[in-house]
Order: sequence, then C-alpha cells, then structure tokens
Amino acid sequence: MSRGRRRVVRGLVILGSVLAFLSVFAIWTERQALNTDDWVDTSGRLLQNDTIRERLADYLVDQLYENVDVRKELEEILPGDTKDLAGPAAGGLRQVAGQGAEKALETSTAQDLWEEANRTTHEQLLAVLENKKEAVETDEGNVRLNLGSLLTNLAQQVGIGEDLAEKLPPDAAQVEILKSDELKTAQDIAVAIKGLALLLSILTFLTFALAIYLSRDERWVTVLLSGIGLVAAGFAVVVVRHIAGGIVVDQLVKDESVKPAGEAAWSIGTSLMTSIATTVIVVGVLFLAAGWLASPTGGARTTRRFLAPTLRFHPGYVYAGLAILVSFYFLSGPTHGLRAFLTTLLVAAMAAAGIHELRKQTEEEFPEATYDETFGRTRDKVVGAVKDANISEKVGEQASKLRLPEMRRPDKDEGASDEAATATMPVSQEDARLERLERLGTLREKGVLTDEEFAAEKARLLGGDSSAS
Repeated sequence: MSRGRRRVVRGLVILGSVLAFLSVFAIWTERQALNTDDWVDTSGRLLQNDTIRERLADYLVDQLYENVDVRKELEEILPGDTKDLAGPAAGGLRQVAGQGAEKALETSTAQDLWEEANRTTHEQLLAVLENKKEAVETDEGNVRLNLGSLLTNLAQQVGIGEDLAEKLPPDAAQVEILKSDELKTAQDIAVAIKGLALLLSILTFLTFALAIYLSRDERWVTVLLSGIGLVAAGFAVVVVRHIAGGIVVDQLVKDESVKPAGEAAWSIGTSLMTSIATTVIVVGVLFLAAGWLASPTGGARTTRRFLAPTLRFHPGYVYAGLAILVSFYFLSGPTHGLRAFLTTLLVAAMAAAGIHELRKQTEEEFPEATYDETFGRTRDKVVGAVKDANISEKVGEQASKLRLPEMRRPDKDEGASDEAATATMPVSQEDARLERLERLGTLREKGVLTDEEFAAEKARLLGGDSSAS
C-alpha cells in the first residue's frame, strides 16, 4: 500500500472514531428526550433516589402551603373550641408534612402518579415538537409537568381533607418544561437530533468500512485500528460525561443545598449515555478480535488452521450462526427505530464481509485442510508430549513397586523338618506370583500398562521366580 493511500486510511479511521464519539451524544439525546419509554424509565429512577426524593418532598410541601390555606382547612376539620388551635397546628403540621411527604413518595401509589405525570407530559411534549396541534391541548404552547395529583395525595397523607384537588389553583405544583417562545427552536432541534443520530451512526461504520476496503493487504491492521478507535471513543464519552457533570450542575444549580440532588439527577439522567458508550466499546473489542484473527501472529494462524475445515466445508452454518445472533439481538431488546435497525444491519454486513475474507485467507493458507488433518495434528502433538514425558517408564516403575516381598523359608530350629519346608515353599511362591500377575493384568485392563509393557513385566516376573527356584 502506497504512503498516500496509507495516510487516507489512517485519516478515515480517525474520522470514524470522532463520528463514533459524536454519535453517542446524538443517540443519547434522541432516546432520552424523544423516547417516551426512556423518559419515563429515567424519571422513575429519579424518584427512587433518596436525595432527589427529599428535594421533591420539600417542593411539594412548599407548594401545598403556597396554594392552600392550611389553617382554614384545619379549622373546618377541628371541632368546637379547638378551632383556635388551627394556627399553631398548621405551623407544626408543616414540619410533620416534610417528613411525611418523603415517606409518601416511597409508596407505590406515589410512584405510579409520578410516572403517569411524566408520561403524560412527555407525550404532550412530543406532540408539540412534532407540531400535532390537534393531538394535545397546551397553554399557548407551554408544556408543564403537572404534579397536582402528587400534591393531592400528600394532602391526604397528612390529613388535610380529600377534596383538595378542587381547591388547588390550575398552576399549583406545575414544573415548566417548555415555554411558548422556545417552541420553534425546540422543534428545529428535535428534527435535527433525529436526523443527526441516524446520520452519524451510519457514517461511522461506513467510514470504517471504506478505510478497511482501501487497505488491501493491510486490512487486518486497519481493523485493529478501527477497534482501538471505537474503544477510545467509548472511554472518551465516559470521561466527558464525568467532567461535564460538574460544569452543568454548577451552571444550573446555584443553591448549594440543592446541588447534591442536581448531581444525582445528572448521574441518573446520563446513565443511558454510559450504556451507549459501553456498547461502542464492546463493538470495538469485536473489531480488535477480528483484526487479531486475521493477523500473521502464531496464535492467530493456529486459530485459523482450527477454523479452516468449518469455513471450507460448512460456510452456510457460519453465516446462519451470524444471522441467528443478529435475530437474537433484535428479539432480546428494543431497536429504537430506524436508526438502530440500519446500523445493526450495517454491522452485520461488515461481519459477513469479514467472514468472507477469512474464508479466502484460510483457503490460501491451508488449501487441503480437513478435520482429520487439523485434529490429527493435535492428536500427534498430544502423543508426542506423552512420549517426551516418559510416562511409560514411570508407569513401569510404579508397577514394579506392587511386587510383594519374598517369602522367608522357615528355619530348621523352629521345629520344621526339611521335608515340611520343601513342601511349604513352592506353595507360598506360587500364590505370590499369581497375585502379582493378577495386579499386572488389572493395570493393563485400566490402560495404565500397554500390552508390550505388560508382556515385559510378566517375563521379568516369571524369569525372576525361575531363577529363585
């Protein structure tokens, strides 16, 4: 490959890495801001955070006392002369309400009300951004998160009547999400985000694919560099998220007491970004593995030799396996629309092209590769290793240790006659010899001794007994 072409390839790899970095933010913004299910899921995890739940409880209590005459409500509840206690009771109830509100927000009822409010608000936001005026009613284009149901639930928990919803003003406990004067800008941004997420995702892999195509004989190097670029892009997103979190919270939250809640909200709200970055890193690792597999290293060559018969005789099974993996990915999780569908197909197409190139490479390197030849080499290596270890000799040594000690002849001074000793001696030797032969036979049956080793040990045993007699 010429120097100029090599520079173009390296430039494309760098460009693809930058596009991968930017695509993570575009995809995160699209899913977090324009996908209702992701919005609701994130909002639910926000309420499960202790710090955020505490700040929300304080907000609801403040809204309750700002929009409702709690003293008057208590006067209507208290009987007779105790109505004069309504004022002090209202002040004391505020402290109790602060503690009770946080407990109330932990209940499943409050969680459901919170998620329902966020789902309704996000659907309203999407309708406004997509300019579907007939699908939603807004206050002159303003979009608000209505927490009135949570406020009513809180009032019931602290015992201020059940008809509070009718007495609350329309703007009580409402958080403004989008103002009418920001509508046009928000609509333009929403359109740009959708198009940008799709464009960057596709351009990322097309850029890498072009770089690999132009590499010719050095494609495995480019695949490795592409993997490094993807991994670097994923880790860069994680670092930027951490650094940007402190800057964003400092800019948006001026009250020091609220900053812990702001930091928690940033961490939860950008957790999806980390998940997307992790996916990019995983894809990068797969690129690294593919590049190594095609490299001229000894381990890679051995692996290719092992795969050669399958790639040569059963390519259909290999491609079918790839199709099953892609299908499993689509069935196991959400695809998040056209962007994920197209990018997944593009990655699958690159994987199929990689398998095709690997088949060509293995056919050139191992033109006569068969299962017998491949596994035969492995078998020969194992047998050679066994012979080098002198296992047969070691087994023979262990077998020789199984011999019983020689039988001692009875002495004459023990009262035994020469005739008795002569009669007893052959019987004891015969029993010992038979027992040793049986043990040798057992070792041969278990595969510890080969036929040759068994024959040698048997001859040595019989020869030794003959000489002893």
